[in-house]
Amino acid sequence: MSQKIYCTASFRPKPGREVAVFKALQALEPNAHREDACLLYTVTRQIDNPFAQGESYPIVFHEIWANREAFEAHCQRREIQQFFQAQVESPEGDIEAANVCVYTDEPIDFDAPQL
Repeated sequence: MSQKIYCTASFRPKPGREVAVFKALQALEPNAHREDACLLYTVTRQIDNPFAQGESYPIVFHEIWANREAFEAHCQRREIQQFFQAQVESPEGDIEAANVCVYTDEPIDFDAPQL
């Protein structure tokens, strides 16, 4: 049974703050990569492409964690909480909106044996 957690964290910067938000999110990468259970932690920005014209927030973090406990511990790190307080929750922050979702790769009612 897979215990991996996949997180997609999308951000809509305030007008004119795209570069600042991207850089602020990039600054979170090095310490996250130091966490033992961090399998992937990469900030990306949306680009124009004729084969993928969907709508989304323009900056997205792609994360994979070894398990739920590791993801939740990451979310409780001081650096992460301070980022959300300063950039998302504060009226003075550079982020207009954020959308953080977690996923599993297991089908519903998957019955793999517990090891």
